[in-house]
Amino acid sequence: MVRPLKCRRICSFPQNLIFGSQNSQNVIEMAIDEYETIRLIDLEQLTQEECAVRMNVARTTVQAIYSSARKKLADCLINNSCLKVKGGDYEICEFSGKHCRKNCCKQKHKK
Repeated sequence: MVRPLKCRRICSFPQNLIFGSQNSQNVIEMAIDEYETIRLIDLEQLTQEECAVRMNVARTTVQAIYSSARKKLADCLINNSCLKVKGGDYEICEFSGKHCRKNCCKQKHKK
């Protein structure tokens, strides 16, 4: 029996969904959860383990998502492709917004 797919938690929806030349013949699609791993690991400098906690998935899942995202970024940069961020299995954190940036997924939230 196949394991059910677990939604990846993201802090907020990306502000920009298209990067690079829109006239490019080569368009690369990056899932929103891939974008989130790049944001958390490369921009916020979290470890893969910390990223996994925030996204509510296993570290090995983060590792696979991150590897896929980096390959797409490299392809986009090297081949002057257009990068479109869309789709994926994700859920937006219930604490999204200003409150999210301070507390998002760093600890279990109590209701």
